[in-house]
This record gives sequence, C-alpha cells and structure tokens, in this order.
Amino acid sequence: MITSTTPFRAALFDMDGTLVDNSAIHVDAFERFCARYGVTDWREKLDRAFGMGSDDIMRMLLPEEVIRERGLKALGDEKEAIYREIYAPTIRPVAGLRALLTLLREAGIRCAVGSSGCRENVEFVLDKCQIGEFFEERISGDMVTRCKPEPEIYITAAKSLGVKIEECIIFEDAKAGFEAARRAGAGLVVGISTTLPKAIIEAEHLADLVVEDFTEIDSLSKLLK
Repeated sequence: MITSTTPFRAALFDMDGTLVDNSAIHVDAFERFCARYGVTDWREKLDRAFGMGSDDIMRMLLPEEVIRERGLKALGDEKEAIYREIYAPTIRPVAGLRALLTLLREAGIRCAVGSSGCRENVEFVLDKCQIGEFFEERISGDMVTRCKPEPEIYITAAKSLGVKIEECIIFEDAKAGFEAARRAGAGLVVGISTTLPKAIIEAEHLADLVVEDFTEIDSLSKLLK
C-alpha cells in the first residue's frame, strides 16, 4: 500500500497509444478516409498530428473546400467510424495495463481517461478492452474547447476527480500529449513507447520515466521512487 505521505492521488491516462497500441489502426483508417476525398499527401501531415483533436487533424489533412462542404464534425465522425469498424476484431489493451490499473485501485489512486479522441472512441476502447470499471472519469476531446497540446484535457480530468494536477501521474505516448501533461503541471509524466521510440522520449526529456509497456511497472514503487 502507498503511505499517506505519497503525493500522488490520481492517475490520468491518455487513450490512443497508451491504453491501446492503435497508431497503425488510425493510420489505416486515415488512409481509407483520405482516399475517399482524393487526398494523397496526408501521411507526413498525420505524423505531426498524433495526439491532437479531430478538428485540428482534419484542418491539417483536408482541403478547405471539403471542410466547408462536409463540416468538421461529419468528417471526424466518418473517419472514426472507419477506425472502430476495422479495429473491433483485434483490439486489446497494452500489455500489463489491467495489472497496473488493479495496483492503482488497491492503492487508492483514482483513475481517469484524458483523451483528445471523441467520446464514442473512448467508450469503444474501454468497453472492448473491458477496463471501464477502473476509470471514474472520462474526459474526451469533444468535452473541452482546446485539445492537446493545450493542457485543458488534463486540468479538466484532475478537477473532475477533485484532485490537484500536481497530485496526478499522467501516462502518455505522443508529443502533443507530453506537452499537455507538462503544461498542465503533472506531478509525474510516464511515457510509453508505442508511438515514439524510447530513445527519442528520453533524449528529448519528454517524460520522467519511459517504459515499453506496462509490464515494466510491476509495483508502484517504480513510479514513486
């Protein structure tokens, strides 16, 4: 058990690339989506957009005339429907996640999701991975005015749990998310190297601790030393 002197009261988890290693699935979905609109130069732009909100990504990828004609919400909904359809048969949580969530719950550390993704995707992941029971709050990109790299998602998640952001451990995988966690003022930022190589996360000091997956955190003492 964690002692009463432990500063951490909550753990905030990004979703894409953190709860699930789904970057390749999103890329596949974007490829199919962009093909519908004749967009061919999307891949390099998408590399810079991981972790951002749907509206920001659509503005980066699609011509203005497509956005004007279809609307950002409709376009985002279309792409995410493709993503959920192709991911549903194979989705699974990142290795070691359930064990870590159990450790956190037993220690009295409350958990929330803080994702730039839409609410439907958050519920999809939690339901399909059967981990919804561990998360008291679920903050999605459509619940805030500014998505990552702005800190609003994590600040909102901490407030929803009734804790200070400096009392939170944040788990992230992408540059936009790491920036959001730092700007929010998280007490500890843990990076998981699903989207970025571990060497890059460490070299750029994006996180305080970096792991390949959650099996490396087999006791909470590794987060609190």
